[in-house]
Amino acid sequence: MLSKKQTEIFKTNLQNLKKDLEDRLRENGDLNLNEDHPHASTGELSSYDNHPGDEGSELYEREKDIALYEHYQNEIKDIEGALQAIDEGAYGTCKVCSGEIPVDRLEALPTTQFCIAHSPSQDTSHNRPVEEGVLMPPFGKFEKDEEDENAAYDAEDSWQDVASYGTSESPSDFARPPGHYDDMYVESEENTGYVEDYENFAGTDIEGKNVTVYPNSQHEQYEDLLDEQGTMTSFGDLPAYEHDPYTED
Repeated sequence: MLSKKQTEIFKTNLQNLKKDLEDRLRENGDLNLNEDHPHASTGELSSYDNHPGDEGSELYEREKDIALYEHYQNEIKDIEGALQAIDEGAYGTCKVCSGEIPVDRLEALPTTQFCIAHSPSQDTSHNRPVEEGVLMPPFGKFEKDEEDENAAYDAEDSWQDVASYGTSESPSDFARPPGHYDDMYVESEENTGYVEDYENFAGTDIEGKNVTVYPNSQHEQYEDLLDEQGTMTSFGDLPAYEHDPYTED
């Protein structure tokens, strides 16, 4: 149980801390979180002549100011709660179990009203962004099924499409540089929207039979590759006409 002298010392320290935080808020000005422009933190009037990199710096400074502002407000709120507990004679007692809070803990966290066992900071938040409730794969909750892997157009394919228009990569960034500058991005050789090469020019009927090949440049390249390796596709030979691999000898 805290003595009267100890309680007075804690009360004085809390009041001084509150005054210090209020002075900081007053020096920085009152942030209007809903109306102030991000440039309010640096004094800029317009984004017109700013480079995107400078805009990122402006946004960072604004976010930092808002975070500090909210942190100070929360600190003041906690201090006021502790001062109220002192006035009510409940300071130094856990609000959950009514057990005594050690003096060492109060010296480290003078605003606390919980013992270590019931500290709210021990609760881990499992709240996910509300947007995830309406987003489905492949652009939201990614779920990998090893037995039936989804080969649909996904976020990686989106990145490859965007990267094909140019990235900051250069030939020196690759152990084996691609043959063309349009391919200077990671996994540029990977197919987009399909897995096997033949999926770009071969199709089947609704029962997976009657393979139809639609000749194009990829088909010719794939044929040459098969000839070099002396192999066939998973459904047999790859002639440029319709056939049924399930009935042929």
